[in-house]
Amino acid sequence: MSALTLRLPDDKHDRLKALAQQRGMSLARLLDELTTQALVEFDTETRFLIRAQRGTNRVERGLQLLRKAQGIEA
Repeated sequence: MSALTLRLPDDKHDRLKALAQQRGMSLARLLDELTTQALVEFDTETRFLIRAQRGTNRVERGLQLLRKAQGIEA
């Protein structure tokens, strides 16, 4: 496990401590959860962008498949 030094304005540090206390956890645990959430969002966006790139120039084929699934003749 790594250690990280984070410089924050005092008021932000106080607010984060209050949030952690309200949630019944340590400040370290709160920051761990917040960074995990940020990484999940990052990973989701990255996967979406990769899939979107694979779908480039396939719009018409996708629409054809949708029409076929709906029983609409093209």
